[in-house]
Amino acid sequence: MCTTCCVSQLACCCGPAACSLCCGCCPKIKQSTSTRFMYALFFMLVTVTCVIMMSPTVETAMREHIPFYTEMCQQLNAGENCSTLVGYSAVYKVCFGMACFFLLFSVFTIRVRTSTGCRAAVHNGFWFFKFVALLACCAGGFFLPNQDKFLEVWRYVGAAGGFLFIMIQLMLLIQFAHRWNQNWYSGAKYNKMWYAALAFVTLVLFSVAVGAMVFMIRFYTHPEACFLNKLFLGVNCGLCFVVSLLAISPCIQTFQPTSGLLQPAIITVYVMYLTFSALASKPIEMVEEDGKNVTVCVLPFKSGLKNDTNIVTGIGTVILFGCILYSCLISTTKRSTAALQVYRNDMPENERARCCFCCVDDTEDNDDEKTAGGQNVKYDEKDGTIYSYWYFHFVFFLGSLYVMMTVTNWFHYDNAKIERLLEGSWSVFWIKMASCWVCLFLYMWTLVVPMLFPKRFQA
Repeated sequence: MCTTCCVSQLACCCGPAACSLCCGCCPKIKQSTSTRFMYALFFMLVTVTCVIMMSPTVETAMREHIPFYTEMCQQLNAGENCSTLVGYSAVYKVCFGMACFFLLFSVFTIRVRTSTGCRAAVHNGFWFFKFVALLACCAGGFFLPNQDKFLEVWRYVGAAGGFLFIMIQLMLLIQFAHRWNQNWYSGAKYNKMWYAALAFVTLVLFSVAVGAMVFMIRFYTHPEACFLNKLFLGVNCGLCFVVSLLAISPCIQTFQPTSGLLQPAIITVYVMYLTFSALASKPIEMVEEDGKNVTVCVLPFKSGLKNDTNIVTGIGTVILFGCILYSCLISTTKRSTAALQVYRNDMPENERARCCFCCVDDTEDNDDEKTAGGQNVKYDEKDGTIYSYWYFHFVFFLGSLYVMMTVTNWFHYDNAKIERLLEGSWSVFWIKMASCWVCLFLYMWTLVVPMLFPKRFQA
């Protein structure tokens, strides 16, 4: 049994077989799911490497605990104390390799319609060779000529790709809000309890948003300082109120009968989160009180203690990269890919309300095929691919650029350190604040476009 399992796993690494776990008691897994999981694993390995490269603490620990560290760096031609292998320039080069890897696969898998072809086989298997190729791409960035010019150009490419990735995240959020409301509204036709569920969740979300607004007014404003905080808090809260009224206005209800307060409630909570994140990312301000400079508009627990800072930074970093990974994976399903188009208010006749509606599969179950000696694998792409291969890799390409810019603190890269990822920076502040406005604009556009182009949205 063990020999058979090892052979099957070897086929996964060096052949076109789908990956699975060695344990036969593990729940069955779809071929499409296992493929996406493996690419996500590649992505996270490189991301963790970038985080390590941006950590002076790790660099110091390596220098103190690795024997012959200086001599090893000289042999590798990596500069004094391996200076070329750490810092923002090293992250740029590694992410350049990862971005090239996913971009090449995006081009390679264009117009793949079935999983039986040779290109689909390469996409779904040969993991060992692809891992070696990824390592080669990441290492190749350190041997590029004229690296100063490369870093300057690549920084702007990364910024453009990072902004596009943010746009995809926002469009997925809006699609999620519409999908949630549509699913529960369909259940209300048969069971009035779904109306109660809609009202309850909407009330909870708006309560959270109001609580967040009060919290930010309490801790992020000051009578004598923080003018931008007051201005943007007022603007964002006012815009959230406007889109909430617009969602239930008669002119919108005429073209979108299912439009309600649940969607603006979700958008409002997310905008409040982005606003809080932006205000927390703004450089600190100080006022003079009793002859002393006092820091204002900061959280009360930001005492400056090292342990508190490490805990906050660690939790924030995990949440950040968890969101990145979720966006990369969820944006490639057929239902989420439709979010890149303008939302259409079409409700399938067989729509069934579910508490966890987002876990519904896009395809029906197919026959299972067992991986010898290990986990069952469901080959769910026999009749055709259930997600766009090229778009899948393209999203990971954009995610690579977003990781690169986020880890290096966007345009304030010179003094960037992973331990200071969540500290103040004007570039991060404006990016997050602009994301609030783009999110509100995109949601408002999904509301008014059926009214502006009614013929396009007629059933």
